[in-house]
Amino acid sequence: MAVDVQQPSARAAAHAPSRISRIGQSKGFLSFWFMLPAAALLLLFLAYPLALGVWLGFTDARIGQAGTFIGLENYEWLMEDPVFWLAVFNTFLYTVVASIIKFGLGLWLALLLNHHLPFKALLRAIVLLPWIVPTVLSAIAFWWIYDAQFSIISWSLVKLGLIDHYIDFLGDPANARASVIAANIWRGIPFVAITLLAGLQTIPQSLYEAALIDGASPWQRFRYVTFPMLTPIIAVVMTFSVLFTFTDFQLIYVLTRGGPLNATHLMATLSFQRAIPGGYLGEGAAIAVSMIPFLLGAILFSYFGLQRRRWQQGGGD
Repeated sequence: MAVDVQQPSARAAAHAPSRISRIGQSKGFLSFWFMLPAAALLLLFLAYPLALGVWLGFTDARIGQAGTFIGLENYEWLMEDPVFWLAVFNTFLYTVVASIIKFGLGLWLALLLNHHLPFKALLRAIVLLPWIVPTVLSAIAFWWIYDAQFSIISWSLVKLGLIDHYIDFLGDPANARASVIAANIWRGIPFVAITLLAGLQTIPQSLYEAALIDGASPWQRFRYVTFPMLTPIIAVVMTFSVLFTFTDFQLIYVLTRGGPLNATHLMATLSFQRAIPGGYLGEGAAIAVSMIPFLLGAILFSYFGLQRRRWQQGGGD
């Protein structure tokens, strides 16, 4: 009769799964392969264009010419370019004014839609329409509304006797700045309102009931319950709002193409104008790269907002 003389440790090693099979069955390994296609697309369509743009900013490349490395000459030239600094001023004015007004009106609209209103679902769908409509179509509509000869706004004000001549919305620098900001506000309010409305609906009603029992007024309930609980959502919403506004291109390009007298040129539109119609790819890339620090600042704003949300939920640092 044969006797199994194999040691227990040897038998256990024979039945233990191999290292390769353990790796194949691990969740981290499977997650890596599932994420690989998305990572490849991000590298192809985001990382590569960004790296190429940074490189072009250090060259004197033009359309049809590869260009040579010139270091920081493009950035040194931009520091002395008054049109560039005007575009920087316009970008910050456009972003700050539009973002503040969009937040105020969006929050008010979200609070209004959070109440029990008749046809609430229909109202929410109507509010979302300006955001759904393609930007170019919205810009064309505003271009007709602001037309110097056929403006519906000027026509209405003349008929009401409030003015005696048509307003030159897009021909005067100050009017053009206000007009493009108004168009951006109209388009951006739905995003802010719907997102904040979703955040409002996550606040527990028990907090409002406790505040009501304590005798808190509507303003006190908003100040001490709604706003603190909504702060992390506000951080994320305002980050995206600032990013969308700061990098706006289609609305400005269709309405004014940066005019009149460069009064509505943003950094994005100036970058495009210098790179494509102007042919100076290196200079246009340098303007685009100059936008990155401001965009990183907006992302950090969102990060700290999310960290506060984690702290509110009892998470660690």
